[in-house]
Amino acid sequence: MPPPERTVRQRIIELLIGTRLSSYQLAQMVGIAERLIEGHLPHVVKTLARDRTQRFVLEPAACSDCGFVSHMPERGDHSPPVWNRAGQKMIRPSGQTRVK
Repeated sequence: MPPPERTVRQRIIELLIGTRLSSYQLAQMVGIAERLIEGHLPHVVKTLARDRTQRFVLEPAACSDCGFVSHMPERGDHSPPVWNRAGQKMIRPSGQTRVK
């Protein structure tokens, strides 16, 4: 009997290990809507909280013009919205302090 297919959350975790991705990128890779990715993330964080070897990291969006860092995970709080990157997520080993 073939092994059961991985769940959406398991696929999200696999994709985020060692790789920074936005919700949009995750949605494209997993094949679901971006808003659904955002709904799964709190559960992914809870799962990782039980595993002390890994840590969920959320990097906020930042403006390429002024360097403003948004407190919202995906978009900025000021105009014009010139963002050098959307908010990105990744999973890294808990002992690692910086992301390369």
